[in-house]
Amino acid sequence: MENVLYYGDNLDILRRYVGDESVDLIYLDPPFNSSQNYNVLFKEKDGTRAASQIQAFEDTWIWDQEDEAGHVDLGDGCCIEKL
Repeated sequence: MENVLYYGDNLDILRRYVGDESVDLIYLDPPFNSSQNYNVLFKEKDGTRAASQIQAFEDTWIWDQEDEAGHVDLGDGCCIEKL
């Protein structure tokens, strides 16, 4: 299948939908682990900034048991480093 954009956890998507040895490039767009919350700001009809906003995403990450299990599952060929 060509021209498909997947949204989700990269390991889950790769395991479920992408065949082995079939990926040439993965592009990631930082910031990562900035320890900040990012909001979507809305504008009024005239273009001025509105007071309304919603949280788009929280950019924080901690090494937990799920991450440890994923790291172990990837095997020795992985290059993940605990921070």
